[in-house]
Amino acid sequence: MHANPLDAYETAGKSSRSSRELEATALFKAARQLQDCIANWNATDLRARLSAALNYNQRLWTFFQAELSEPGSVLPAELRAKLLSLSVFVDRRTFELMAKPDPAKLNSLIEINRQVAAGLSQPPTPAGGA
Repeated sequence: MHANPLDAYETAGKSSRSSRELEATALFKAARQLQDCIANWNATDLRARLSAALNYNQRLWTFFQAELSEPGSVLPAELRAKLLSLSVFVDRRTFELMAKPDPAKLNSLIEINRQVAAGLSQPPTPAGGA
């Protein structure tokens, strides 16, 4: 298991899967790690597990921020802006959770990851919107 999502991403990138599939897989993995923390909230190792899950998720979203900020991004400007806004929320919520863990606040991160991953799992629409 890769501790760094970028390492996992690069390793997986050597396969024939598209970058959209890789990004979706990484987001689903992050959501599962966060969900596992909720499911095991009273575990003695919660702090370590939560820290690892939050760090993985944050590094993943930092990677997305960097990609979305690139001038050559192929995504429409409005979509990039929305995703960057989500990434700011993810950062803010992550820092809140690091300071004061709350299982209810993890749900928003899980849902964001699942929704974005589900969108990435859909076939891309043709340029004409057909």
